[in-house]
Amino acid sequence: MTNRLQRLVRLGCLAAVVVAAAGPPPAARAEPVGELLTRLQGLYQQAEEAAEAYNAAEAALKARQAEQERLGSALGRARSSLDAERATAGRLAREQYQGVRAGGLSPYLRMLLSGDPQQALDQRRLAAREGARRAGVVARLERDRKQAGALADAARKALDAQQTLAARQKEAQKQVTGRLKEVERLLAGLTPAEIAGLGAREAAVTAGAQRQLVDSGRLPARTTPPTAAGDAALRYAAAQLGKPYVWGAEGPASFDCSGLTSQAWEHAGRSIPRTSQEQWARLPRVPLDRLRPGDLVVYFPKATHVALYIGDGKVIQAPRPGARVKVSPIAANPLLGAVRPDPDGTPLARFTPPTLPEEAATGDDTGYDAETEPSASATSAR
Repeated sequence: MTNRLQRLVRLGCLAAVVVAAAGPPPAARAEPVGELLTRLQGLYQQAEEAAEAYNAAEAALKARQAEQERLGSALGRARSSLDAERATAGRLAREQYQGVRAGGLSPYLRMLLSGDPQQALDQRRLAAREGARRAGVVARLERDRKQAGALADAARKALDAQQTLAARQKEAQKQVTGRLKEVERLLAGLTPAEIAGLGAREAAVTAGAQRQLVDSGRLPARTTPPTAAGDAALRYAAAQLGKPYVWGAEGPASFDCSGLTSQAWEHAGRSIPRTSQEQWARLPRVPLDRLRPGDLVVYFPKATHVALYIGDGKVIQAPRPGARVKVSPIAANPLLGAVRPDPDGTPLARFTPPTLPEEAATGDDTGYDAETEPSASATSAR
């Protein structure tokens, strides 16, 4: 993350040139660089929390839409069956009415008046069979009516849930955009020296955290081979290096943090939850000293960020808005823990790590414009 603010530095310098052309530069801010960095990182973390809430709402909305489609199909079948039973019941009612009008006698009277007792008994059995058939039609009619009513009720509840989820997603989108606009306002008010100081301070903090983690012995002494699936996930993630971070994105042109990790494992043949919180909550935990390539490293107390471990104390991650998918030290963000999507997999006998480009750890950051944030419909179409 040593160059995470590189692009922002250039933007800050450009802003300073514009201000200088208009008049004297602003006075130096009294707030220390360390406090500025803490505030800036706090805003990014809040934006990422909202982004993962957006992703969670989107995943739930997709599941609810699939359930709505299933209920709609079942309701259509139930109504067709109900219509068929109603038609049968109507036909039987007409037959009975026509028989009464024609002077039809009850089976009991026909048996008493019949000169052939056997014929009367046969007629009685036929009448009993017809009665049972009519009772069956009535029972099926009532069953189909109840089923259609229950499915219609479930479909209405599913639609209400969809509307609630859509509102929740829209609110999360607003939260992300608002936090990132705060970042823009904060950066716009900084001098080039302050922005450069932020970059240097961030690099120093990351280097110190990484050194402390390595010295603690909490990381593996050597990189152990991944499973075949872990290797496939790692190679997929490595192939995305340099692509921009866009919140809500799952590729192929851009990713957010959990979009990258979930797609990496999807391409490895294993579906995992979409969001970092669900990945942390539902996948098996693994101690840091047993990490192997392909494992997922989760960050922050609320599990709002995730990266994919590549070995040698490094991860591939989509860091934040304004950055690109890159290789970072594992301690680039506050560690929460790690999870393993394939705990039952067998490690490969031989493993050759993918070749990473020289600029993988220092790729150019891109600017970010909150005004052009993708809409919910655009991100859900990916």
